[in-house]
Amino acid sequence: MANIPPHPRKRLGQHFLIDPNLIRKIVSLADLKSSDSVCEIGPGGGALTGLLCQSAKQVLALEVDPRMVEFLKTELVGHDNLVVQEQDALKYHFDQLEPSSVVVANLPYNISTPIMFRLLEAQQHISRMVLMVQQEVAKRLVAKPSTKDYGVLTVMVQHLAEVRFGFKVSRKCFRPVPDVDSGVVRLDMRQDSVGKYQGLAHFQKVVRSAFGQRRKTLLNAFRSAGISFECLERAQQDTEISLARRAETLSVQEFQALSRVLSFG
Repeated sequence: MANIPPHPRKRLGQHFLIDPNLIRKIVSLADLKSSDSVCEIGPGGGALTGLLCQSAKQVLALEVDPRMVEFLKTELVGHDNLVVQEQDALKYHFDQLEPSSVVVANLPYNISTPIMFRLLEAQQHISRMVLMVQQEVAKRLVAKPSTKDYGVLTVMVQHLAEVRFGFKVSRKCFRPVPDVDSGVVRLDMRQDSVGKYQGLAHFQKVVRSAFGQRRKTLLNAFRSAGISFECLERAQQDTEISLARRAETLSVQEFQALSRVLSFG
């Protein structure tokens, strides 16, 4: 790109990628086909956007900063398959996306989790996502049971998607340089995720209740959340999951089993 984009704004959490090799690795991880529709969140100066346009059928770039919107429309004017919209990802209705869209995003650190949940809400329109997030968040997304990084975010995301870690990204690959390193993860939406999403609010309530007081056993945590002792006894018998365990020891599949039989008073 010939021109320099507007200066990043700290209040928007803008950190622009400057490493071309890294940009190619992100597109490679997305495994784009010429028939794919892509949604890029936070294109910034467009370092990644142009390469996405070369690889996909169409690209929708959502950018909250009007300065960047105007810059992108000028710089990438030759890409007929690109649509740039001034949009806030925290308010955008992702159920507007084309079916089986691919989401690619360098998520601002301070709002990465709420944006992820909004994307999961629209999972029936998304086939996979390649997300760059703070390294600590990346660790939580791919965490295994009985590890310190395993928690509510881990279970909720892995409930709907198969998650794998792509690669670490040094803070030196950005301008301005952030305070922490990043990680790129790929989320492939599970084939049966539509059915799982229909009960997502209840599932999330079960998971949050279990992790609400990590040092408590599941029995005590669920009792504190208002689930009757009789219901818990039946759940333990039906699932053969001991409620003397703690939340961080349960697999995603065990949380799913408990969610099917637990009910709040």
